[in-house]
Amino acid sequence: MAYLPRLVTKYKEQITPALMKEFNYNSVMQVPKLERIIINRGVGDAVGDKKLIDHALEELSMITGQKAVTTIAKKSVSNFKLREGMPIGAKVTLRAQYMYEFLDRFINVALPRVRDFRGIPTKGFDGRGNFSMGIKEQIIFPEINVDKINKIVGMDITFVTSAKTDEEALALLREFGMPFQGLNKTKA
Repeated sequence: MAYLPRLVTKYKEQITPALMKEFNYNSVMQVPKLERIIINRGVGDAVGDKKLIDHALEELSMITGQKAVTTIAKKSVSNFKLREGMPIGAKVTLRAQYMYEFLDRFINVALPRVRDFRGIPTKGFDGRGNFSMGIKEQIIFPEINVDKINKIVGMDITFVTSAKTDEEALALLREFGMPFQGLNKTKA
């Protein structure tokens, strides 16, 4: 039998029935699902030092288990000494098993390591059922060796769902175990 991440079985056995009951869906196909997770890291200092991009790519690849790609500047900005076509960041798009494995490690391992953590603010929804948030330090991930990092930097994480509204997406992510601020109903 093929390996299934823990959150896949949790989605099928617990989350789907809970959301069907909460939103009165007629079909299982109406239940929103997580489509992909995008991790993005801008490296503004890369204009002066090209090796910073390599470090960002390496760290994102270690965190996600998937090869990161560079992001390229689309416009030239003279105030930042930035020319069109220069590498300015790194990103990874996770789908299927990589996505569920990352989400599991993010919720259960990385978030508890955040200093003074009081929950994730719910203001990151975009009105279409997607949620974005920022992480201030990459050292919350256990894959990162603190002795080998040059500089503590953050990253943006976007959770793309098939939900039509923010309420549906919030319920979906809450059921997965995301510790949102001010919500009493948390699952382990």
